[in-house]
Amino acid sequence: MLWCDGIFAEMEMAGFEFYNEETATLEKEIERLGMALDIDWSDDVQVRALAREALSHGASELRAAANRAGDYRLRAKAELFGLAAVMLRIMEKSAGEGVLTHGGPAWKSFGRALWEESSGA
Repeated sequence: MLWCDGIFAEMEMAGFEFYNEETATLEKEIERLGMALDIDWSDDVQVRALAREALSHGASELRAAANRAGDYRLRAKAELFGLAAVMLRIMEKSAGEGVLTHGGPAWKSFGRALWEESSGA
């Protein structure tokens, strides 16, 4: 179970009120996982490929593979992909309410790539 698994339920119960604290927590986790995976958030090609992979494979599929293989990098990637789902959900819901939501540089880079990949841009 990932630390972020309960976030969707909390967002629904709160009627989706966005909190800066959650954005900061997500950003910190994204940065931590990015360091573990050697991700350069300023490399648009690398980040876009990562976003494409996140959207095509999903976190649960990778998590199962990582647990079988005992591969810590794969586990980190699975957790990052779980965060990608949370990021997209937060951005979609807040955009629907007319609120611009973003974190720091890693969030912006990954979020932009996820948004572009999910919209086929």
